[in-house]
Amino acid sequence: MIPGAAAYGVDVRIEEAAVERALAVTPVEVASADELTFARNVFLPLTTACRYTCTYCTYYDVPGQASLMTPEEIRETCRTGADAGCTEALFTFGDDPDDRYTAVHDQLDEWGHGSIHEYLREACEIALEEGLLPHANPGDQTREQMELVADLNASMGVMLETTAEVQAHGGPRAKSPGQRLATIRTAGELGVPFTTGILVGIGEDWRDRAESLLAIREMHERYGHVQEVIVQPVVDNERWRGGTPDLATMRRVVAMARAVLPEAVSVQAPPNLAPVRDLLDCGIDDLGGVSPVTDDYINPDYAWPALRELEDVADYGGVPLRERLPIYERFVPEWCSPRIREALEADDAAGERYRAVLE
Repeated sequence: MIPGAAAYGVDVRIEEAAVERALAVTPVEVASADELTFARNVFLPLTTACRYTCTYCTYYDVPGQASLMTPEEIRETCRTGADAGCTEALFTFGDDPDDRYTAVHDQLDEWGHGSIHEYLREACEIALEEGLLPHANPGDQTREQMELVADLNASMGVMLETTAEVQAHGGPRAKSPGQRLATIRTAGELGVPFTTGILVGIGEDWRDRAESLLAIREMHERYGHVQEVIVQPVVDNERWRGGTPDLATMRRVVAMARAVLPEAVSVQAPPNLAPVRDLLDCGIDDLGGVSPVTDDYINPDYAWPALRELEDVADYGGVPLRERLPIYERFVPEWCSPRIREALEADDAAGERYRAVLE
């Protein structure tokens, strides 16, 4: 039983035979992708507040130190990104930050918002006005929270990370795998194109990795909404000194992901964190969102590669590199909300930029 699944009404049944098949996968059993894709984005850390205190995470700041982007900062950053040819506005913040951070809650109240999700809605409106398609990754969400912002997002996401209980999540506010799966399920029920993934090296074992990927597969088979699954190694930083997975581990787990997941679901490895050249033959076909104008605020010690470096990776693998939108082409237009469809079809510079990427 996945920890927390029953509490959130998540019914995920993973067959032992499926686990055994996943554990038996090796890189030689999967094929290289025919192309590599990436999205050109701008990263907007709406707030650095989070109710969790995961031991590998440098993103969150403690109460009293967490900041909140102003509407003016959001608009300026989005405008800079659009001018640089970006198509995606990646919004992140910690789980329910206004639940634990009094100063954040008070600031939101001063700006006329009763919750961080109300403010996220305003931020998404700003992004669309400035010519970017929002992709929000605000952690665990209730149905009410996701419904509040889903229509203004081209896609959304949350990392499952693992179905296991690990010490890295420990403490009085530990993440619940069941709650994460409930968020993924909610996105499926609401018809939201979704990104999720696993975090490798935080204390999970090989069986946990197999079960995590199979749980994602089951959610996708029910709703058809998972666009991509990220296979991300934990990396050393000022809070984590537990090491990062070695190359053999990453090759095996990426191959497992490719073998377990449906062919239509992309397998992504982040090029600033993973040795992507050495994973090309293991089945990755996407390099994720890369920003020409902002940092990776979740992993600030690891800079985004330049477009030229992505082209070099693709050349190394002998495959073409193609830019994509935050909503994958196969989800357009059927999965688009009216507001996102309007943006894609608009007769303006942003609409032309989106369509050029799609074409």
